Amino acid sequence: SGTGRYRDNWELSTARSTSVVKFLIENGVPANRLVAAGFGEFQPLDPADTEEARNKNRRIELKLTER
Repeated sequence: SGTGRYRDNWELSTARSTSVVKFLIENGVPANRLVAAGFGEFQPLDPADTEEARNKNRRIELKLTER
């Protein structure tokens, strides 16, 4: 964290989630059905300090619910 154009992993993950939401809106998904949220390093799938764990944790999640 702290390298590149983002100050930390939280800012990076928020930018990634916002990018996905914008893509979905541009492709016809109603904006009022979407929420972007970034969790940075705070909700890892794998807490290990390895490249494999970092790759696994570098993800987006889509949660679908009925209205």
